[in-house]
Amino acid sequence: MPSESGTTPGRLPFVVWVLAAGTFLMGTTEFVVAGLLPELAGDLGVGVSHAGLLITAFAVGMIIGAPAMAMATLRLPQRQTLVLALSVFCLGHLVAALSTSFTVVLLARVVTALATGAFWSVGFVVATTAAGPRNATRATGVMIGGLTLANVVGVPIGSFAGQFTGWRGPFWALAVLSGLAAVFIGRFIPDREQRVEVSLRAEVRALRQGRLWLALGAAMLIMGGVLATYTYVTPLLTDRAGIPAGAVPLVLIAFGFGALGGTTTGGRLGDRRPMATTVTAAAATALVLLLMIPLSGNPVTATLLVFLMGLTGFTVNPVVTALAMRFAGDAPTLTSALTTSAFNTGIAAGSLIAGTALDSSLGLTGPPLVGAVIAALTLVPLIALAVSGTSSGTRIVARRTASARREEPAQVPSQVPSQR
Repeated sequence: MPSESGTTPGRLPFVVWVLAAGTFLMGTTEFVVAGLLPELAGDLGVGVSHAGLLITAFAVGMIIGAPAMAMATLRLPQRQTLVLALSVFCLGHLVAALSTSFTVVLLARVVTALATGAFWSVGFVVATTAAGPRNATRATGVMIGGLTLANVVGVPIGSFAGQFTGWRGPFWALAVLSGLAAVFIGRFIPDREQRVEVSLRAEVRALRQGRLWLALGAAMLIMGGVLATYTYVTPLLTDRAGIPAGAVPLVLIAFGFGALGGTTTGGRLGDRRPMATTVTAAAATALVLLLMIPLSGNPVTATLLVFLMGLTGFTVNPVVTALAMRFAGDAPTLTSALTTSAFNTGIAAGSLIAGTALDSSLGLTGPPLVGAVIAALTLVPLIALAVSGTSSGTRIVARRTASARREEPAQVPSQVPSQR
């Protein structure tokens, strides 16, 4: 029996998978630079640490750019916004691949981050709306899964290819693939999904909900905890666990598979029991990170814990993202952008604090300790959400079009499942 969105329960529309492919490309470009820093630095005539600003610039562009671009494109048709974002993304990579100036490449990264923010903020809304209330969290999980899969497949392939073609090779490939993605997006998003009645006032008014900020806080903290550890996991694996440097990418792939399993698990369980899923996963993440301190000296246990870190930590992501967008009601675009900013803020802050701990007397165990504390703090907003009751009048994401309002009868707002 079809759901309110016209889709069959349990089956996601094809457009969700197309959008996930877009997030895969954008996740790849965000993280692939880390594996190409020596080549970038040598070719552009800067130091490796200076070349690292290309990563920082992208993160800052995402933090600031996601909500800014969401507001700037709010009144544009959704399909036009997505195609435009992918086109700018493509152009940014072309400019970077053709340039010999570090400054130009840096600016191209910032522009690319702005396009990524616009794509994600609108893409999440389109995906959850197309999936319908019954499959909203699963659709969110698939979207985030595209980002996670970038760590499993895109980043290793891009880094490996860069060793043979130079750093420009992956940039050319991303430019071509994003151009093709723009064509597919233009083909598979229906015209009627574009003519959306939006209100800037409604978008801002949605931010007044305390529960929305609790969900955003949870998103920031869980990513901060996981990435605080993940950022400095390589020295932990080599210097403490005794894993050869050449085998570290295999451990990181294990993390990627764990993260992919986590987003899938969260996407499937989060629609039915969002609070039970997130509280359990956040507590498990804190425990896994804490166990890294005594057990990371063994290569087998260290690899297992890295896998579990991805599995438990990324289970939270699709659920808190879907909750934030549900709390936004009929004005989810700015909230979707702020969710992206929250994740990136957690990444930036967590890695910064962990770096300070690494240089302290804690040494290699500093980052997992910091990660465990931050992950444990995720329980504070999650428990507050559970106590406040997520089922009291929460409307699921449903941006309705003008034509849809004329064609369909009014529907009773869907509720977030209650928790026991």
